[in-house]
Amino acid sequence: MFTTLQVMVADNIATITLNRPEVYNAFDDTLSYELQDALKQVDKDASVRAVVITGAGKAFCSGQDLKAAMASGKRNLSESLHKRYNPIIRAIRNMPKPVICKLNGVAAGAGCSLALACDVIIASEAASMVEIFINIALVLDSGSSYFLPRTVGYHRAFELATKATKLSAAEAKELGLVNKVVPAADLDDAVAEEARFYANAPTKAIAMMKKMLTKGMTEDLDAVLEYEAYCQEIAGNTADNAEGITAFLEKRKPVFKGV
Repeated sequence: MFTTLQVMVADNIATITLNRPEVYNAFDDTLSYELQDALKQVDKDASVRAVVITGAGKAFCSGQDLKAAMASGKRNLSESLHKRYNPIIRAIRNMPKPVICKLNGVAAGAGCSLALACDVIIASEAASMVEIFINIALVLDSGSSYFLPRTVGYHRAFELATKATKLSAAEAKELGLVNKVVPAADLDDAVAEEARFYANAPTKAIAMMKKMLTKGMTEDLDAVLEYEAYCQEIAGNTADNAEGITAFLEKRKPVFKGV
């Protein structure tokens, strides 16, 4: 039973909602550890074929709860990252299921990193993103120094990081940080449509493409070509591949089962 978040599974889609709206879903120790547990839970649930992460209330996630951190006394920030935040980012990136960020409001600091770790980001027009670390003389963490320059390039990433520039949803989309921006009233429907698409897709192939694209950002061409060949052989022996070919020949929509 979770106290700082909610997990709902329906129609092969798991929705994880950060639920500390009174502090804009800021991370305290409990939320960080419960999110780790929730991600493990949906990863292991064979019925789940797509995952949505969002926040309750007006915000997505405002990062570290500074009041909670101060109340706990001086802490080792490196240890905090290793134990609390880095496992969350790794869990999302290593999960063989598409993870959709439903960006309903501000994503700041580690909350921005959490959004960037997802595979797809659909934002409300009311949402915003800000790498706010520099405002308290800290550095990027929770994967932002990995995701940000790979998305927007070094020079813009440097500016966003060192000036804590707050981006509107529209500006974030223009930079390629989010996939789609919709009116706030349409966010639920837009995310549901995206989640249904992935829940009905050939998820084994998508899981491999998720790993391939991550490798593609760091490996050289020869290594990527070898890994593509390895994965394609696996994909070509799946039931979904056979179904896709049969459906194409029969001129009907394929029914993929993720196997």
